[in-house]
Amino acid sequence: MVAARTSTVMVGRDRELSRLCEVFASALDGDPRTVLLSGEAGIGKSRMMREFREGIERRANVLSGQCINMGETPIPYGPLISILRELVHGMGANAALDAAGPGRDALLLLLPELGDGPVDWDEVSSSRLHDVVATLIETYAAKAPLVLLIEDLHWADGSTLTMLRFLMRAICTARLMIVATCRPEDARRGSRVREFIVESERARLIERVDLRRLTRDEVRDLMSSLHDGEIDEGRLDSVFERTEGIPFFVEELSNCSTGPMPDTLRDLLLARYDVLDENAQRILRALSAAEDWTPHSVLRAAVDGTDDALDTGLRAAITADILTVRAEAYCFRHALLREAVHDEMLPGERSRVHLAFAQALEAQAELESRSAIAYHLLGAHEYARALTASVDAMEQAKRSYAYATAGRLGELAIDLWDRVEDAEERAGLSRVKLLARVASIHRNAGAGERAIALVRAALDEAERSPVEPSVFVRLLRDKALYLANLGRDGSIPLLIDALALMGDAEDEHPGHVHDEKLRATLLYLLGGRYMLRGDSHEAIVTADAAFQVGTAAGADAEVSIAANLRGMSRAALGHIDEALADIEIARAYAVEPSPRLRFHVNYSDFLNLMGQYQEALDVARAGHARATELGVERSSGSILLHNMVDPLLGLGDIDEAEQVIERALALGSLTVPASYTQRTKIHALLWRGDVETAKRRAEEWLPGFVVTAKVEHQVWYGLIDIKVALATAARDWWGAWCELRDALTEDTERGHVLQQRRLLLDGAAIVARLHVLNADDSAAEAADFVRQRWNGLPEAVRLEAMSQVVWGLTTPPVASAVDEVRAAVAASSDPVISAVLRPLVRLHLARALVSAGDRSGARVVVTEARAAASELVHVPLQSEIDEFARSAGLSVASQGTATQGAAGVAPVDDVDVLTSRERQVLALVAEGLSNRQIGERLFISAKTASVHVSAILRKLGVATRTEAAVLAQRQPHGGEAHEVRSHEEQPR
Repeated sequence: MVAARTSTVMVGRDRELSRLCEVFASALDGDPRTVLLSGEAGIGKSRMMREFREGIERRANVLSGQCINMGETPIPYGPLISILRELVHGMGANAALDAAGPGRDALLLLLPELGDGPVDWDEVSSSRLHDVVATLIETYAAKAPLVLLIEDLHWADGSTLTMLRFLMRAICTARLMIVATCRPEDARRGSRVREFIVESERARLIERVDLRRLTRDEVRDLMSSLHDGEIDEGRLDSVFERTEGIPFFVEELSNCSTGPMPDTLRDLLLARYDVLDENAQRILRALSAAEDWTPHSVLRAAVDGTDDALDTGLRAAITADILTVRAEAYCFRHALLREAVHDEMLPGERSRVHLAFAQALEAQAELESRSAIAYHLLGAHEYARALTASVDAMEQAKRSYAYATAGRLGELAIDLWDRVEDAEERAGLSRVKLLARVASIHRNAGAGERAIALVRAALDEAERSPVEPSVFVRLLRDKALYLANLGRDGSIPLLIDALALMGDAEDEHPGHVHDEKLRATLLYLLGGRYMLRGDSHEAIVTADAAFQVGTAAGADAEVSIAANLRGMSRAALGHIDEALADIEIARAYAVEPSPRLRFHVNYSDFLNLMGQYQEALDVARAGHARATELGVERSSGSILLHNMVDPLLGLGDIDEAEQVIERALALGSLTVPASYTQRTKIHALLWRGDVETAKRRAEEWLPGFVVTAKVEHQVWYGLIDIKVALATAARDWWGAWCELRDALTEDTERGHVLQQRRLLLDGAAIVARLHVLNADDSAAEAADFVRQRWNGLPEAVRLEAMSQVVWGLTTPPVASAVDEVRAAVAASSDPVISAVLRPLVRLHLARALVSAGDRSGARVVVTEARAAASELVHVPLQSEIDEFARSAGLSVASQGTATQGAAGVAPVDDVDVLTSRERQVLALVAEGLSNRQIGERLFISAKTASVHVSAILRKLGVATRTEAAVLAQRQPHGGEAHEVRSHEEQPR
């Protein structure tokens, strides 16, 4: 037996360990943090995790999980399952199930041992699965700080990455820290892990801590900790040169002190293995075939020999520091050791060992190891059984909403197909259907390019093999959908080809498909593509044909969707009454989930464009809740999240808008929904005054917008939005006007009148600024352009309040314009007017009043404008109004007051000037709470709380929180403390 040594002292890592401890301290204060511990193989990531764990485990619950390299058969949610098992053990099963609430059945997908009956699939969705994991973590972290350690993130499956992405964004206040280790060389460019890391670092969700190689002096210190006495300089030089300062190699090479140093890295890694007896070596070779922690029961079933021989060999391997043991399971101390030992096996031995593991896992069905079984059968070259196992594992992963993992398992099945004679019988489906199913899985995983490649392969296969015409039609439909998801051209010809294969409804041609419900589907899909392209007339004709076919076939879902699309296309032409009639038809027939969700998507968008912001928000919110229940939050749900953001901005609620945006970003989504979310994220950044971040994000996303805008006209409007908004943020009023004018000039044949109306309102706001520049006649020409285009809109969309605002803003702010601009101010209170325009119209009136010599009136109006902008927390507008007030010499302070606040405004005795949310915050300020504590009480971020406090001080005209608290105490209810308490009592 060999007694090997590892250093008891961690050398050269003080700075990195100190940083981990600093982040942990922040997490203790309720600021959830995630750290990526990055470094090459052998650099000491696992050792750092052990040291960190030992330092904090008396102050926090520490749970750990490990990602596993299972090649083409990844285990869904690999590291998270072991973490959840530890968490449930700590909470108690009953407490965990109680905390899970409606997510109980979703939790049973990951931890089936908690259930005593079948899963209720109606209660399971990907969103609910994410939510229940977050809920359990938050519940456990509420009792004591929680640290999650995840090793080898470079081997993480897609479902694990999706879950981590959600947790990092969704958990905002828990005492939680996540530490993950990663080898950068194994997270290559283009990989899912690399994309996850880059995206998370860009969003500042992850802090990277890099572990460097040791210096020569540090190598000396490490060797000294392993051996008593002086270190020979020659040996030190040799060790440092050959290990290049990688700690694991230093330890291994230092343990060869009694003999000649190994010549190669392989010899170095196997030095401890080579001195073990044959029994221990045999057990280690077998164990090297398993890449995860291997339960003793599985190892015992897979390895020949007596129990005594197994125990003796394991004890020797553990004493030699080759294996580690935990909870009746074994694992190699380092992945490099496992790889080296695995390479010692002969081909025949390797196949036998993998087969033995597969059989052992099959015999222990409670372990739910379909992916591992497929992996071992593949290693055993049992291709027929591996095909069956990979299809079974794919279906299991798909049911768990681990689409990325399911996609890789499906790819394995495709690769195995040609190696198996009776593949169709073994797989339980044809090759064409397998390709189509894996393509659909990839589409749901967000891998749109691969989905298109596979559906193309399925079409090629269908042309070579006898398939029913309906299969070919559906493949053309799928390809059209996948192209549309990526914002690519080509969907329309594919749908036309699919319809051609349908033939006429009355013919009896054997090569035609006689399925009127499918015909209606193809027609409404084609109508939808025409609508999105901006061909409203063609869309109406095609959607009407779908409506007629669906009605004749008694297909309610198809009828609803067709009426929906017809109505939206009529709205684009300004035929509002006809559009509303179609919307009611769509609502009446939208009984099934798919048409109901589509109704929520399009109707909420229509209401937003109509200026009915609260109604739009309500419809979108209800639709998103339904999408979440159905488990389609990443597709339909992500669009509905976007449809919540625009009305929230119209209402002026930037706080909730940002929360919804972050939720959408956390989900990830397909190309087109992602474009919508990025547009609103850029607008939110500009609203907050973060122009540089907005510019960087725009630079990253604009090229994709340009491509997608060629296919979807509404994305083109979003592209114009961003360009105009960026120019406006830079105070480049002429540049903003040119972008908008050129867009409106171009948007003639395919124009959407409600989108054009929105652009014209934006144009009026820009013209108001051009009037201030007064450099030449350009402002007057711009005003004429906006007014002429406005008058050219259909009467049904030229609402009176909007017309008055447009005329007021496009009128020069001179003395003669005071009455017209004042009328615009009055009209701006109409709910159809975006909240952002209200302070701007008042600023325009203040300019006109100054021109008319009414400085007292101007002071009142500019104060109102500043208050409105402050309530919105709209940084650019606040700055613009303040600059005007200073340049015009308008002091917003009350005259003759003895006491002035921080902003030069007399303190106000009545808190009615505050919004409802600000009164809630004020009540908590009066209780003496910090910004962080206020955020926790109201479920908002500390930064948002800080913004509210600043607005309160400014509106009340006080300099300190204490002065604000005194004013709050004078109120009948101390602000609105009773509202805050009732909010706190609501269940989360």
